[in-house]
Amino acid sequence: MNIIYQNQIKLRFVILLVFTVFTTIGYAKTPNWGGNAQWMWQEEAGPANTWVAFRKTFDLKNVPTEALAHLAVDTKYWLWVNGKAVLFEGGLARGAAPNTNYYDEVDLTAHLKKGQNTIAILVWYWGRTRKVHDDSGKGGLLFHANLGNQIIESNTDWKLKVHPAYDPNSGGGGDSANRVNAYNVKFDARLAMGDWSDKAWYSQNYDDNNWSSPTLKGLANSFPWGSLVKRAIPQWNNRGLTNYESLKISSKTDKVNIKLPYKNNTDSTVIIHAKLPFNKQITPYLKVNSIAGKTIIANTDNPFNMLSGTYITKDGEQAFESYSWINGHVVTYSIPPGVEVLDLKYRWTGVGEMTGNFECNDGYFTRLWWMARNTLYICARDGYMDCPDRERGLWIGDVADQTGAIFYTLDNAGRQLLKKGIDNTIAYRAGDTIQGLAPGFGAYRGKSSELTCQSLQFIDQVVWQYYYNTGDKETLSNAYPAIFNYLNLWKMESNGLPEHRKGYANWVDWGEDTDPTPTNVCWYYMALKAAKKMAITLKKESDINWYNERITSIEKNFANEYWQGTHYGTKGKPIEERTTSLAIVSGLADKAHYDKLVDSILLPVQKASPHMEWLAQEAIMLTGQYDKGLLRMKQRYESQVNNKELTTLYEKFDDKKPGTPNHAWNAPNYVLSRYIAGIKATDVAWKSFEVKPNLAHLTNVKQIVPSVKGDISVEVNKSKDRYSIHLSSPKETAATIYVPKSDKKISKILVNGKNVWKGDKKFKQLDGFEYVSEDSNDIMFKVVAGKWLVVAEY
Repeated sequence: MNIIYQNQIKLRFVILLVFTVFTTIGYAKTPNWGGNAQWMWQEEAGPANTWVAFRKTFDLKNVPTEALAHLAVDTKYWLWVNGKAVLFEGGLARGAAPNTNYYDEVDLTAHLKKGQNTIAILVWYWGRTRKVHDDSGKGGLLFHANLGNQIIESNTDWKLKVHPAYDPNSGGGGDSANRVNAYNVKFDARLAMGDWSDKAWYSQNYDDNNWSSPTLKGLANSFPWGSLVKRAIPQWNNRGLTNYESLKISSKTDKVNIKLPYKNNTDSTVIIHAKLPFNKQITPYLKVNSIAGKTIIANTDNPFNMLSGTYITKDGEQAFESYSWINGHVVTYSIPPGVEVLDLKYRWTGVGEMTGNFECNDGYFTRLWWMARNTLYICARDGYMDCPDRERGLWIGDVADQTGAIFYTLDNAGRQLLKKGIDNTIAYRAGDTIQGLAPGFGAYRGKSSELTCQSLQFIDQVVWQYYYNTGDKETLSNAYPAIFNYLNLWKMESNGLPEHRKGYANWVDWGEDTDPTPTNVCWYYMALKAAKKMAITLKKESDINWYNERITSIEKNFANEYWQGTHYGTKGKPIEERTTSLAIVSGLADKAHYDKLVDSILLPVQKASPHMEWLAQEAIMLTGQYDKGLLRMKQRYESQVNNKELTTLYEKFDDKKPGTPNHAWNAPNYVLSRYIAGIKATDVAWKSFEVKPNLAHLTNVKQIVPSVKGDISVEVNKSKDRYSIHLSSPKETAATIYVPKSDKKISKILVNGKNVWKGDKKFKQLDGFEYVSEDSNDIMFKVVAGKWLVVAEY
């Protein structure tokens, strides 16, 4: 490395250090915590898995026009005002960066009244560090609300009681720090404080005279909780308590439907199977009539689920909701003898909403897209995660697999969660190493979590794609210095290609016969090209030559090292399709080989796991052989799509050991939306986009894209002699519509009912609609925002 580049890197480190310091200082500036609000808890620091109830009663002469409360906890909380639930599961796993804690902003205005008011908060302190949560070491609640003429803040005027019904020894989450942070819920109603009744401890008239005053632990932004950072995503979309689709119990030969109320009159425990519409993040609810001391367990059919809710009854009619979310297709309730079940429901919560959609005349692909949508959504919460059951880890390569689908599936909350993932990953890097997991490995944190393939994939498919789809330059600017420094860790070898870095594990994919070295060469090349675009965007002109040198070197030498006559890969290693797929997707493959690569490698060789399967499908699409891309997609997912009991997608293509039934790295929905519906952004933040459907054997496709500019709706219909595109696009966008020639002569083209093309003759164009160009395959038109119906007749 020459002296100039050495000096540039040193300067970058200093700038990044200064930025980090000032960013951390900036956290303390907002909101104004009043100078007196203090973290409060019981005298003891924890212990782990403790549930603590807080109450504050006060009088209001007038209801303020605005009453914003700021709350911070380690780890989760539930909020009531005057006995009514205001917020279900506030708080985020910490933190935004080392030594930080998220806080929430909650509007209390609509819940306050003139006269006496009561705020009640239930705080759940996890008390252990694992993959997605960096434990502060102390439970705590910090509260501040400006009510106009009155300030309500956390201090010794509040009342506190460790909730006696929650058992801190409930277990759950797995025995390894490689597993889930949360715990089982075990609730003994005989020790309850009126929970789920009109006499609950969170109701306004509850007598808290025997409760204690809290112990004050420190001011806002103090150790060990650290600098306070505003919650990065909206509160959960709480859809309320809902009935299950069906309730069944097992008979000797089958499961039979039951209706509520249902009493277990047998002498053994009965399992009620409560069916969900599809695999969801839920909290199970029950209402029963029982004598005291009966134990009911709520679980799911998911074999990888690591959490459950246990309820021990009191005498009489009673209700319970297990606040630690779980997931599955079926919720199971174990009902002891003598217990009468009055009601069973579930609460579905999650990040934002799934507003995107894809449909076509082939029900197989419609269902596959829907299953992939469900899989994406269930793998999103405090962060995007590999799976909602076994680990819940923010593996950035898994997030890269999710990213393309996010922009075709989720609303703005999904984009905000992606930004959070980028910021967290950059904040928790180890020196110049971008790690594969943030915050890290918990108890394993002494080891690096750099998975080199995932760290490289993150640069192009997460950071750059996030910027390109949103236009968020601030996030790009924050990430760029770390990206440059990480790419610079990779040394170039004498063969003109990057030296292989193994990271903590030389892993690139599950499946058979992986070829890590050329796989990572492709990822590195793609990361360089993405980082170069970042440098151009951010006007980092001095970096561009460095990128060009490495990009050019890889382009000149890749084929010499890895073209084996029939495929790309390491000489002498078994043939696999991942390297070939990446060579096409990255642009390193020779287009003259496309037909050979598709027919001899990308169709018959199927060794990749879902983590890289979507790249094989994308590679085929990029060669223009859309029918073959759909064929591979069908072959790979057929057993899952045909399983009507399955609504999400597995971790692996292995019928005997498929792994988790809802793994993040399935992305056929991205491939279908991007290449079959044919909608993609052609400028930053969807200022312009193209509509270039590739229907293959399909005759109808509908797509809704929830872009940052608003929903884009497209419907395409194809018959022997007619082709139509119906487009509805949001303000501040322009679209290029491709009308295929389909090896036929176009007799006319109608736009919103007016003839703009007859034979080879163009007529006067409409306002907002203009002819652009044509080639041997398509005629291109540009349209402004609005509604357009383009019909071609052949």
